[in-house]
Parts: sequence; C-alpha cells; structure tokens
Amino acid sequence: MPKVATSSQGRPALRRNQACRSCRKRWKLEFTKCDAARPHCGTCVKQWQALISVPAPVGYAHPTEPQCSYDPVEGLTLAPETDPLEKIRQLEEQISSLKSKLYEKDVNARSTSPTQPSIPASVPSQSPSPKGISLPHAALSIADPSYRAESSSPDIGANGDPFMELLFIGWNPDLPDPATLNHYIDVFFRCDPCGSRVLHRPSFLASMHLSPKDPGFPHSAILHAICASASRWSPHNIVILPDGTRRDTFGDWHASKTRHYIDKCMSTGEDIFSVMQACILLSWYFYQEGRWVEVWIFAAFQTRVSVPLRLNYPGTFSTHGNTSPGAYLAPPKDLRDLESRRRTWWMTILFDRIASVGGWIHSVDERDIGTELPLRNEDFASENPMPSNPQDIATPDVFVRHPPQYTDSFVLLVKAVMLFGRVTDFNVRGSLRAPTAPSKNQNPFYLEGFEALDNLVSRDFLDSLPHIFKNNNGVTDVPDGGNLDTDLYMVHIIPHAAVITLHNPYVNFNDPDNVSTARCIHSARCILAAYYMLTATSLDITRLHPFVTICWYLAAVVQVQLCKYFIEVGDSDRESTVWGEINVLRFAMLAYGEKSPIGTRQERLLQGLMREIVRMTAHKQPLEVGAPLYPFSSSSLWRKGNSNVPEDGTAGLPMPANTIFDEDGSRSTPPEFHSAPGWFSASAIGTSHHSHDSSY
Repeated sequence: MPKVATSSQGRPALRRNQACRSCRKRWKLEFTKCDAARPHCGTCVKQWQALISVPAPVGYAHPTEPQCSYDPVEGLTLAPETDPLEKIRQLEEQISSLKSKLYEKDVNARSTSPTQPSIPASVPSQSPSPKGISLPHAALSIADPSYRAESSSPDIGANGDPFMELLFIGWNPDLPDPATLNHYIDVFFRCDPCGSRVLHRPSFLASMHLSPKDPGFPHSAILHAICASASRWSPHNIVILPDGTRRDTFGDWHASKTRHYIDKCMSTGEDIFSVMQACILLSWYFYQEGRWVEVWIFAAFQTRVSVPLRLNYPGTFSTHGNTSPGAYLAPPKDLRDLESRRRTWWMTILFDRIASVGGWIHSVDERDIGTELPLRNEDFASENPMPSNPQDIATPDVFVRHPPQYTDSFVLLVKAVMLFGRVTDFNVRGSLRAPTAPSKNQNPFYLEGFEALDNLVSRDFLDSLPHIFKNNNGVTDVPDGGNLDTDLYMVHIIPHAAVITLHNPYVNFNDPDNVSTARCIHSARCILAAYYMLTATSLDITRLHPFVTICWYLAAVVQVQLCKYFIEVGDSDRESTVWGEINVLRFAMLAYGEKSPIGTRQERLLQGLMREIVRMTAHKQPLEVGAPLYPFSSSSLWRKGNSNVPEDGTAGLPMPANTIFDEDGSRSTPPEFHSAPGWFSASAIGTSHHSHDSSY
C-alpha cells in the first residue's frame, strides 16, 4: 500500500542555495529542512523560540529575532564569488557613513577638549604612532577648514580628506596635526631647560620623517609629553585659577594622555624605556607647575623603574646577577643608545635630588650609583666616538677635578645638583636619630663631616671650575642678540643655595662671630647679585631652570631672618634696604610664574613666611618697598648712620663680598667687610680654619 504524503513531502523542492544560510549550516550536522519562508524560515523560528524560553546567562543577551538570513540574490552565494564592484560599492557606503559619524563626534568633542592651535606649517609634517595603545579621543581638528589649507604635509593629499589620510597611514588621532606637532617639538628643543637633555635631537627629528607605523618612529607618550612641556612657551587656552596660578588646558590634556601610557606601562611593561623617558619629561612639567604630589610620586616611579633596567650600572647594563634576562633592557645598540640611557639615568637622579631639597630622603643612595657621568652636549649631539666619561659619582675628586674633554655646563650642573644632594643627606641623616633639633647656639663644625662638606660647597667646588666656566655665569648680552646658558647659570648659584641649606639651622644674628650667619648672608647676596646681573640684560628669565625659584626662595628666607633682626634692633635704614631685596626676589618669582606656576606658588609660600615681619615692621606697605635704582653696596649696607651714598647715585649694585686671595694663595676678606660694625666679625667670613675659633 503506498505511503501517505506528508506536508513536508508536499512542498516543492528548493533550488540550490535557496535555503537560508543557517539551515544550510545545520543541514551538514542535523539534516534539517528549510521552508525558505521570509523574513525567517520556520526552522530558524523554532530554534529561536527554544533559545529564548530559557533565561540568558549573566552578562549575555538573547537575540531579539531569529538569526536567519538569505543570500542577496537568490541562487548566488556570497564572497568570494560576489561581484567585486558590488562589494566595493558597499564598502564605500560604509566608509561614508563612518566618516559622517566621526565628523559628528568631533563637533561634540570640541566643546569638551582643548582646541588645537592653528600653526602654519614651516617644516614637513610628520606623525606619531600609538605603539599598540589606542586612546578614545580625536584631538585633530578634522572639521577645521583652516587646517586643510595650512598643512603642508607631503602625506596629505590635496584632494583627499586630511583626517582619513592620517588615519590610513597610522597617525595617532590623540596627537595634534603634523604641522602643529612639529611646531611644539621645535619649541621644546629650543626652550625647555630640563627634559630636552634626555633626547638626542638630530636622530629624534630624523625619526619624525619615518612612517608612523615604523618601529623607529617616536613613541606617542614622548610626543604627548613634549606637547605638554612646550605649551609653556607656546600657550593655548590659558586659564587663571582662583589662587592666581595659570593653567594651560592644552598642556594639561596632553599631560593626562602621557599618564595613560604610564599607567599602561605599569600594568604591562610595554615600551618601558620610551615610557620612562616620557615620564621624565612629564615630571619636569609637573615640577614647573608646582604640583608637588605628582612630583614626588613620579620621582619615585622613575627611580624604581630605572633600577630593574640596570641603568645604575656602569655602561647601563650588567651581565652578572641577572636571573631574569627578559625583565631587563638588552645591551646598548650603539654609542648613541648608551649615552641616551646614561642621560635618562642622570636626569632621573637629578630630579630625585631636586625634589628632595626640602629635607626628604633620596630614593637612590650615592653608593648605589655606578653609572658614568654623561658626555658633553656637543659630543652627544654630534655622536663623536668619545670613550665613556672616566668619572662617576664615586670618584674621590669628582667635585674638584673637571677633565676638559668631558666637561661642559650640563656635566657641571649634574655635579652641582649632586653636591646639593650631599647637603640634603647630611641634614636628613643628622636629624634622623638626633635627640633634639639643631640649635643656633651649637657649633656645627664639631659635627662629623660638616667641615669637609662646608669647604666643598662654600669654596672648593666653585674655585675648582675651569677658567672658561669660572669667569662666565652663563649670561651674555650683546647688541645683535644675547645668550643664556641656563645650566651654567645654575652651576653658579646652586652651591650658594646648598650653603644656606647646610648652615641655616645654626644662624645666630646675635653672635657677631657666627660663621653660619656670615655664610648664609654671603650666599644669599651672591644669588641676589646673579639675579641683578641677569635683569640688566634683555634675556628672558622664564627660560631659566625651574630650580632657580627654590634658590631664590632660600635666599629670601635668609633676608627675612635678617629683616626680623633689624626690626628687633630698631635699624630702620638697613631694614628698608633688606625689604627692597626681599621684594626683588618676590618679583622675580612672580615674573617666572608668568610662564611656570612654580614661581607663583613659591612667592605665596614666601609671603606666608613673611607674616611675622609684616606685623612687626613700622612700614605701612612693606610688600611694596622697591629696590633702589642704584642699590647700596655691601660696604654701605652694614654701616650705621649715614649711608654715604654719593649724591650722583653711583653706588654699585649690591654685590656680595667677593673672595680675594693673599700672595700665599689663602683666602682673605675684602676691606669693605672690615669697616662693618660689630654686628658680625670679618673672621666669620673666613674659611673653615676659623671653624674652631675661640669665639665659640
């Protein structure tokens, strides 16, 4: 007897590839049938209903409709047999849709992110690479027609869309456009006195011509840090905070981007050396901003990262004691790589020493530093095949012997900052287990190591400088353009700041023979004289190293103490003079604060220190007392009664008492100090052979 035909058997047979794609896949495993119903076949509907009848697992959502689809044209399959022209048309429509969404996103983002400044392109445009880290923000001015007109990048076609062209070649959309980025790179190398010492400028500029996808292209973290640092001298979107300090939203935004890379590196270790260099640049940016919490955090981060990288070893590499080779850097590839590592290490140590001048323990002890001192700037830039510097910080005479072929202002700056670090170490370790705080009635020269350190900071280091650096304080001003060597300028004032830090706890103005009092006054006036010499030129003081504000502050602290003494003894004439000198240093900090907020913050800190003398003084407006046009000389400053200033006002600048030498080479005191009153004796200015004088 013949079988009864079922409904499925009664359906007409489907042609090849007429069934839905899902049923065709299932048929290979389950031999399911498809009725080719539209929009969803019966089999797919049953499968979907069975799926949604069970609650979805946590974090998973069921599809809202059956997953049933058909070929675009019945009887034909998809790629690779799809018509190429049709596929291209579909892709072009998708690109057009995505571009429209990017334009809309940029318009919305422009109100919440800093607008990129429009900088005319003067050099070929380059572009950085994200190096495997993408951040969700487009910083390019993709909707700005002026950008299209001004960019002269050879990578941007005149007929194409600039933004899409940059994305196609691997450009990081978080960075400024190439012309603007090149402008900030140029400003950074010309103006930045700190982080630019780490990077090899010729090779860095050459690497900017590489493709953004090339491994040799600069890391995006470094480029973001450069934008943040250079924004100080090419500001954009300046905001004045309620406390009077300036903030650049453009710089802050790129600083936050650099921090993203640092956070990423802390979790993955990816591109650790490049990110560490970016961290150094960013740390100096925070220092100039006076953002002390970030300064201390990043100072610690740099030192802790550099030690596992073995940068503190001779040659910045060690083959012994290395149980995990993959965790450390490979040996330097060439002399440039070696010197770059050295400078990265020494800038890390310098930042640690400078961040610790308030009396903090250093992150790395001198005994743990085996890296040679860096080469001269000119040798680093020209890649001269120079042997490594024979000196390191453990060299016995490193602070008093300076080989000419390995000495320039940057190497001397390293030595000066390390010398200051020794003073910080002495103060911190001396008070760590001391039962009482240092007393002004105490003779510090009886403390172990004090006399040798005093000789080094107050005399030996500056006296040992090579002639070309000893008689040049870094300031040259000529009619056709001056020059400011900020490293050399700091070399001449950092030792004086170290003297003040070393002797200030023992200052006693009531003791005419107190050596610490004389040392501090002498150093404060040397710092003040250096500032007078700089202001006599047309040079910009905001180009100085930011540590100069700390030196000015230390000198002002001594002047505040001196002003208090004059108020207490009723010497109004000399009080007025000291008020003028205090305000000169205040105005210097405020002038520096026009570019770097650290100046404004230090001046505000100084005002807090001055509250007592402001209440004590008889002057109605002491903070407005200006320095005389022709300030008193050091001889007339301490003379009671008439100041004996010539009527024509030709008194010299308030230069400190310069040290002169007797025929036997010993130091003696200038005659002007011998004519001073009995407030302090000339013997107090002498060298350390007075330290155990019977006057104590």
